[in-house]
Amino acid sequence: MLVYDTIKKYADAFNNKTQHPLISLVDFNQSNPLPRAKFTISFYAIILKETRCGDLRYGNQYYDYAEGTMVFFGPGQVITNEPEGELHQPYGKALIVHPDLIKGTSLGRQIHEYSFFSYQSHEALHLSEKEREVVTTCFGNIATEVGQNIDRHSKALIVANLELLLKYCSRFYDRQFITREHINHGILEQFEQKLTDYLVSEKLRTDGIPTVSYFAQALHLSPNYFGDLIKKETGKSALEFIQLRLIDLAKERIFDTGKSISEISYELGFKYPQHFTRFFKQQVGTTPIAYRNGLN
Repeated sequence: MLVYDTIKKYADAFNNKTQHPLISLVDFNQSNPLPRAKFTISFYAIILKETRCGDLRYGNQYYDYAEGTMVFFGPGQVITNEPEGELHQPYGKALIVHPDLIKGTSLGRQIHEYSFFSYQSHEALHLSEKEREVVTTCFGNIATEVGQNIDRHSKALIVANLELLLKYCSRFYDRQFITREHINHGILEQFEQKLTDYLVSEKLRTDGIPTVSYFAQALHLSPNYFGDLIKKETGKSALEFIQLRLIDLAKERIFDTGKSISEISYELGFKYPQHFTRFFKQQVGTTPIAYRNGLN
């Protein structure tokens, strides 16, 4: 596996000069043909594909991309470019940013909010022609600023332009969630069905309360993309959605006065009854026993 641990190493691989040790715009069109390979990076990469060329894979899933598509990678991710070993001519551009560039800045504190750096299968950003023009302009502005003689304004301006690019990408992803609503609605229906199946099965008692990651994996999505999708579709986070369904089930079980609160808590996947009591009170505003007495 190739390891790109510096900006220079990545730029050199594609026959590009390093514009700055912490940030550089890499033009893949300048590269010689390269064998496809598995690789990992130690920085952020924002890639604009100019043509479909091979299959990028992160984890076990392939990226859904074609011409005019953007993909985002964060530090430490392992990416597979398939079929491995096949020579290919790369096309497109990549803006690569070392985490040290944004340390101590507002962007450094907020970079985790740009969850698309952790998206994976079928989750690439598909740009319209106008959106692609905006991205290209942002790339150009950053490259121009990086190419200037360094002065006391350089870092602030580079980071400001980078943050502007990411804000545009967030807007475009919001648009994509809307334009792909029919696909997203199908995922929501699958999530609701899988959640129902889990809650009425023995898995709830034996395996405990399901996590957001559990359903994301079941739907072949990254946790971040899945969480963002559910939030856009329902107005609630995936965790809130799970918890609300669990509370509805808890209220139904409390009707059964033949079972103790402790028995019900174990049936609902809680290891300890006091954890269930605390959770129920947080969600409902009263304890399970008080809720049962109120019903009676």
